[in-house]
Amino acid sequence: MIEARHLRVLRAVAATGSFSAAGRELGCTQPAVSQQMKALETSVGTPLLIRSGREMRLTQAGEALVRHAAGILAGLTAAEEEVAAIAGLRAGRVRLVSFPSGSSTLVPTALAALRAAHPGTRVFLEEAEPPQSVGLLREGDCDIALAFRYEGAGGGDEWDDLVVRPLLTDRLVALVPEPHRLARAESVSIGELAGESWIAGCPRCRGQLVEVCEGAGFTPRIDFATDDYPAVVGLVGAGLGVAVLPQLAVESVRPRGARTVTLEPAVRREIVALTLPDLAQVPAVAATLEQLARAADR
Repeated sequence: MIEARHLRVLRAVAATGSFSAAGRELGCTQPAVSQQMKALETSVGTPLLIRSGREMRLTQAGEALVRHAAGILAGLTAAEEEVAAIAGLRAGRVRLVSFPSGSSTLVPTALAALRAAHPGTRVFLEEAEPPQSVGLLREGDCDIALAFRYEGAGGGDEWDDLVVRPLLTDRLVALVPEPHRLARAESVSIGELAGESWIAGCPRCRGQLVEVCEGAGFTPRIDFATDDYPAVVGLVGAGLGVAVLPQLAVESVRPRGARTVTLEPAVRREIVALTLPDLAQVPAVAATLEQLARAADR
């Protein structure tokens, strides 16, 4: 295998015409230059220099290697500089996947702080709900996935192979039209909404809603289902039903015509940032995780 240090010595010998002059240029001794040239010739399996008295000239193989050495060394230098820039957060790329309510609340604050601290780091954002977002992470299609899971739900070991950065606990609230009989209540139990028309959210949230309602002794009559939180709020505001939404989702939408009411007993979901163990060591990924955690603390 050809080593970069050997190529640098070969170029110096070709440019200066002697081992001693090459040594002075490189800041090493003449025997060290001779030793490295022998190692390079052994590596390529053919002579690279013809020594005749004090004169030294390149063989055809030596000329070919010197010709390629400039591009190889320039490429290595560029690679070293790019890696150093990434390591020093002067450059870098992070692919982030988030669920919608995280995209509209946590992500903007985190990315604004990241850009201010490290303007050379670029973040590419896509939206996907878990478990799709977690699948994208495992398949190598993103570097960080914002995800959530409900307290008490099964699958506690589903993220055991990942680095889990806890961000916050998000409590669910009831959302009812302003004229509703419970709109001014301090709190409401899920059972008090048993006879209502329901507007459900994403498939995972919909499953959680059905599970909670069935635990209270009834099956919700879901008249509308949409993954779009503003649409859920709009449907409730128009008096078409009630909903249960994460507090984070309500924060991202102005609930016109609707009111939030504390849900008892509490139903919570854990919001986390996930990445792979090796990716957690990448400076740009680590910095993004840190800013997401700070955004969640505000």
